[in-house]
Amino acid sequence: MAKSRRSRRTLTVIVLVVVSLSIISFDLNGRTHSLTSGVKSVANSVYSPLRQGVVDILSPIGNFFAGAVHYGSVQSENAKLRATIGELRARAAEKGFESGQLRQLMALENLPFLQSLPTVTAQTQDENASNFTQTISIDKGRSDGVDVGMPVVGSGGLIGQVIQSFHHTAVVRLITDGESKVGVTFGQGANALVDGQGPGNDLTADLVPPHTPLHKGEVMYTSGLQAASFPMGIPVAAVQTFHTSPGASQVSITVSPQADLSRVAYVDVVLWAPAP
Repeated sequence: MAKSRRSRRTLTVIVLVVVSLSIISFDLNGRTHSLTSGVKSVANSVYSPLRQGVVDILSPIGNFFAGAVHYGSVQSENAKLRATIGELRARAAEKGFESGQLRQLMALENLPFLQSLPTVTAQTQDENASNFTQTISIDKGRSDGVDVGMPVVGSGGLIGQVIQSFHHTAVVRLITDGESKVGVTFGQGANALVDGQGPGNDLTADLVPPHTPLHKGEVMYTSGLQAASFPMGIPVAAVQTFHTSPGASQVSITVSPQADLSRVAYVDVVLWAPAP
């Protein structure tokens, strides 16, 4: 008996499916709407829960695939955004660098301590530093009037001296180089010798007798004595520390360069040679 009822229900479902398909076909072909509307209503009532169940199952799957497609797009947009941010940062850094170079160039104009001495402005090409030596290469040489022994200055003061000159380039020994020695004067006509101690180390001022008046921050200038390697009056270094050990024949003095040697982009070569 139960088996008979199940068979009838199955048959009924099949009939309804066939009728629904027929109704859909009639609708698509434009046949009478009044005849089918009632049956369609019954079919919708029967199949609406089934259809909703299928939608509930398929919707998350569809959303997943749609999300997967859009995820690739989002990744691409994020990559473009990161590239744009990187480019903007690079431009800002470049502008900052260019601004710094411009400031250095402008600072080289009309340096008061050079008075009327002629100069050639040069750009730094390379830097060579070791434990004891420190030099830079510049883009001016003999064809520009740059010769060995000429002083090289920056906005703050003395940077070094030309030790090699080629046709279009030259090598400059910085005052921090271990072989650099600069005769200076300070205070009321006292003299000293500023010695380089290698990159990263303070310079020293030697040959200053005990009891010589000194104070921190006191600036030492090129002395310009007879046959000196530099013209008179270029700022060289400022006093940082000083003390005299018992029985010592001179004051122990450390000084720091007046010119900023950490960022040397442009320099002025002073076209000057000591008198014979």
